[in-house]
Amino acid sequence: MKILITGGSGFIGAYFHRDLRALGHTDLLTLDLVEPEGIAAEAPYVKGDIRDPKALDRAMEGVELVIHLAAAHHDFGIAHDTYYSVNEHGSKVLCDAMDRAGIKQVVFYSTVATYGSAPTPHHEDAPTDPETPYGGSKRKGEGVFRDWAAGGAGRRALVIRPTVTFGPENFANMYSLIRQIDSGKYLRFGAGTNIKSLSYVENIVDATLFLLGMKADKPNRAIEPFEIFNFIDKPDMTSTQISDTVSKCLGKKPAPAVPYWVGMLLGLPFDVVIKLTGKNLPISTARIRKLYKTETKFEADKILSTGFKPSIPLAEGIDRMVKWYQAGGKDRDATWHIPPAEPVMSAKG
Repeated sequence: MKILITGGSGFIGAYFHRDLRALGHTDLLTLDLVEPEGIAAEAPYVKGDIRDPKALDRAMEGVELVIHLAAAHHDFGIAHDTYYSVNEHGSKVLCDAMDRAGIKQVVFYSTVATYGSAPTPHHEDAPTDPETPYGGSKRKGEGVFRDWAAGGAGRRALVIRPTVTFGPENFANMYSLIRQIDSGKYLRFGAGTNIKSLSYVENIVDATLFLLGMKADKPNRAIEPFEIFNFIDKPDMTSTQISDTVSKCLGKKPAPAVPYWVGMLLGLPFDVVIKLTGKNLPISTARIRKLYKTETKFEADKILSTGFKPSIPLAEGIDRMVKWYQAGGKDRDATWHIPPAEPVMSAKG
């Protein structure tokens, strides 16, 4: 089976390349605006924008399955309309290209941000009320794939809604937390009893391949032509449990706690710098509020009911990331790949 991975040069894409190869699927191809490195570089690569029909037509020749990871997803530096251009319009361009190529099966990585301010519990059939353009555009993208699958003729769209995903080679939230704790300058503000649902990258890729029926163990029921699954590693951890686990893995004592209001006060000068410079600083009142007060709890009953069992507990996933950080990850700088506002189109001819 030939498999196309859009956004295959990214963090999660690398794990799909690794695990699909381990399962014997070596006919892989990446479509991305960024040239792949590492194991992803072993597969053929098409440089292209998912909003470019010509690039998609080149990439989809002979493909039977599309794993659609390409997205506008960073919470800083992306304009409102760009989220919708990439995540909604790009999905429509992708579906049209799949129809031209006769491709009947796709995986779409959405997000739990689609739930937004909707009341808990956040099950897949719960209302969605996204608060951000990222969540809103991903919800629109889901609608594109729902409509595409409704066309029948064997079309199948599997939608995964992950929560914050971390692991080795990722430089986002967990990396920042590990670095701050390792520096000895980390403080915990308030009790930190708020739940912060997480997903470990190796588990979410494993779950996706399980739902696709590509593992030795199969789901205990048929997956619908269009079906949405949350992905969260359970049991959940509180923000304090997460930071204490990181401290333990680093061989350090738990971070000292100070009152929440002190943290908000300390964040104010950083808010001013962010507003004046536009820089994405690791400290702000919004970040402190998000980490120590805001609860981001989502449910995973549905995926567990299919018989899937994650093989790596959350604490072990954190330990694996800490070991990677200590082995050299701490000496590397993150490179953020921000999608352009306007589609990058292939040259004519």
